Amino acid sequence: MSKIQVNKLHTLTGHNDCIYALTEGSDPRFFYTGAGDGMVVEWDLDNPKDGKLIAKLPHSVYALEVDNERNLLFIGHNFEGIHVIDLNENKEIWSINFTDQAIFDIKIFGNEVFVGTGDGVLVIIDIPSQSLKKRVKLSSKSIRVMTVSPSKKHLALGLSDHTIKVLDIREDFQPIANLTGHENSVFALAYSPDEKTLISGSRDARLKFWNSDYQLEESIAAHMYAINYLSFKKDGKYLATCSMDKSIKVWDAEEKKLLKVIDKARNAGHGTSINKVLWSTYSGQVISVSDDRTISIWQIEEINP
Repeated sequence: MSKIQVNKLHTLTGHNDCIYALTEGSDPRFFYTGAGDGMVVEWDLDNPKDGKLIAKLPHSVYALEVDNERNLLFIGHNFEGIHVIDLNENKEIWSINFTDQAIFDIKIFGNEVFVGTGDGVLVIIDIPSQSLKKRVKLSSKSIRVMTVSPSKKHLALGLSDHTIKVLDIREDFQPIANLTGHENSVFALAYSPDEKTLISGSRDARLKFWNSDYQLEESIAAHMYAINYLSFKKDGKYLATCSMDKSIKVWDAEEKKLLKVIDKARNAGHGTSINKVLWSTYSGQVISVSDDRTISIWQIEEINP
């Protein structure tokens, strides 16, 4: 098995509150962060020290998503709705007010935006007409995280009712599966790049691996506390998880084996909960954001024995 070497390249500052949101740009050289201070900032991996303020909103931002086709940034504005920024022009071009709840995640597929809210409602918005298309009530508890399988056209959602619900995008969001087994809120969820595996992480600190038929293959006690997010490397070989226990862990996704722990003691890591992690498709580096108001950029390299 390959060994992993980690180097911390940068610590980026500028946010005045916990950083909750992180997403890659349509040009993956850029990434975007959103925080409790309502600020949304653009960062350049080639020149990471200076962030550029994209938006300043009155409420905290938990969710960001880029529409790669149109180069639009969708901002989830808690207790309101979404704001849409044209990244070519760096200005807001439209917004929709549709909720008095927190917005925990946003995903884009084709011409539609999927928004998960704190009262368990999936809101579907049509991008070309800039209008609300549908609401699907899934639970009385929050929708915390979503992921799309493009080839199957499945939308998987992790909820605070401890379940993962899988819906068919083609069939008007009809239910396909209801996955149970986590003992607390599901915060982390992603299909593997080959879409054969769905991986979930929860407040119960466990990682679960579900096969293409949504049968549970493996459950791992992965962290000390809540798993907040997970991200695959583009080739699907490795997986990064981040946790309330202040650590990032790098896994062999195929073998489901832990390869590396990145933390404060060993790597001058974050001092508080790590809320999101992103494996850059541009640089192959891992980006992490934390309650400590900082962004870290990590070089993660294989050392073959």
